[in-house]
Amino acid sequence: MIKLRLQRKGRKKRPFYHIVVADSRSPRDGRVIERLGRFDNVSEQKELTLDAERVMHWLKIGAQPSDTVRSILKSEGILYRMHLVRWGKTEEEIEAALAEWKAARESKSSDEDASRRAQQKELLKAEEQEFKKKLEEKAAAAAKALEKKKEEEAKAAEQAEAASEAAEETAAEAEKAEEAVAAAEETEPETAADEVSEEIDALEAESEQEEVKAEEATVETAEPESAEEETAEVKTEAEPVAQTEEEPVAEETPVAREEVAEIAEAAPEQETEKAPETNSVSQLSTEMTATDAIAHIKDNSVEELKGFVPAEEERVTVLRAWESKQEE
Repeated sequence: MIKLRLQRKGRKKRPFYHIVVADSRSPRDGRVIERLGRFDNVSEQKELTLDAERVMHWLKIGAQPSDTVRSILKSEGILYRMHLVRWGKTEEEIEAALAEWKAARESKSSDEDASRRAQQKELLKAEEQEFKKKLEEKAAAAAKALEKKKEEEAKAAEQAEAASEAAEETAAEAEKAEEAVAAAEETEPETAADEVSEEIDALEAESEQEEVKAEEATVETAEPESAEEETAEVKTEAEPVAQTEEEPVAEETPVAREEVAEIAEAAPEQETEKAPETNSVSQLSTEMTATDAIAHIKDNSVEELKGFVPAEEERVTVLRAWESKQEE
C-alpha cells in the first residue's frame, strides 16, 4: 500500500519532518518514492511547504495519508478540494468555495491569535508579579540578616567591654595585693621579734613567783612537783618559742596578665565575611523582570548570552525567547 507519511529529520530535541510518499512496508528512514513537502512545528514560524498538485495526484490514485498527514492536508484545504472534485464541481465553484473557506479559517485564526496573545500577556503579567514577590522576600530576608548581624556585633562589643573592665579590676586588685605583701614583708620581722621577747619575760617572771611559793610551802604534796620542774617545763615551753625562726610570708604572684589573656581568648572573635564570588555574567535573567530579560535576549548575541539564562529559570516567556534566540 502506498502511504503519505512523515519522515523525521533534524537533530535531538530539534526535529523537522519531510512529507513523503513511501511503501507502508518500508521503515521510517528507508527508501521513499517521492518527497512532497517539509513540515516544522517546533520553531515559532511553524513552517509548512507542500506541493498540492502532487499530493492531489497521489490521493487520486489511491495513496492513503497517515493521521498526522491527514490533519495537515485538512488544515490546508486539500482534502476539501478533493471532496469538491469528487462531487463534480467546476474549477470556478471549487475556487469560490475554497476562498470562502479560507476567509472563515483566517477569521477563526485571528480570534485564536488574539486569544493566544491575551494568554501570553496574562502569563507575562503573572510572571512579573511572581518576580516582584521574590525580590521583596529577598529584600526582607537581607534586612533581617543585617539586623541580626548588628545585634550580634553590639552583643560582642558589650562582652568585650565587660571583659576589659574585669581585666582592669583584676590588675588593680593584683597591684594592691603586691603593695600589701611588700608592706607586710617590711613590718613583720620587727613585730614578731618584739612579741617573742615580751612573751619570754612574762614566762620568766611567772617562774620566779612559783619558786618563791614552793619554798614557803610546808605541806608535803602526794605528787611532788618542785618549782624547778615547773620552771624547767616553763623554760622548755618557752624555748621553742624563742627558737622559732621567722617564717617567711609567701609572696603572692600577680595573675593579672594571665587573667587578661584568658579573658581576651574567651571574648568572641568577629569572623570576617568572605566577599561573595562574582559570577562571570554581570546579571542573570532571574534577577530581571520577564520583559527586561526578553529584551536583553533579543538585543544580544548567543555568545554574549551564555550563562544568562540559568537552570533555575522557570518563566515560560523567558525560556521561549531564549529558545528562539538559539534557533536563529
